[in-house]
Amino acid sequence: MRGLPTPGPGGQIVRFAAVGGVNTLTFYACYLPLHRLLPYFAAYTAAFVTSMVGSFFLNTCFTYRARPTWTKFLLFPLTQVTNYGVQSVGLMALVGWCGVNTAVAPLAAALCALPFTYLVSRRILRPPARTGPSVRTGPAARTDPSAQADPPPARSGEPA
Repeated sequence: MRGLPTPGPGGQIVRFAAVGGVNTLTFYACYLPLHRLLPYFAAYTAAFVTSMVGSFFLNTCFTYRARPTWTKFLLFPLTQVTNYGVQSVGLMALVGWCGVNTAVAPLAAALCALPFTYLVSRRILRPPARTGPSVRTGPAARTDPSAQADPPPARSGEPA
């Protein structure tokens, strides 16, 4: 976005973690009431989808400081397939194999999915690197021939 500095990976990770905390609270605020009405996995899925929309906007605008677009919005659920898959396997394992309470297991599963989700969402939401010739300034631009503009074409009779 215009006027905001380009975030470095370290800052992105911190912002991603902060957005993850907000998203987890949003998810949990949806999950707990739904858990009383629906089977735990149905409640989990409904809360996941609801919080995913908020996650898209927070990660796009705050974490990666990019503009939200319809293309990114439509691709974002694809990035969440990884998150959903890792969290789902973790949830099923924690509840089924480890006997973890169904009200707590989604939080532990979310922690396990964080590294995977960061890498995939960064790939989709981060503004693309600019391609083409770079503009150089400073001493390197004066001494590096590759930073100079192409010389004019040689005239007939002059060596190239």
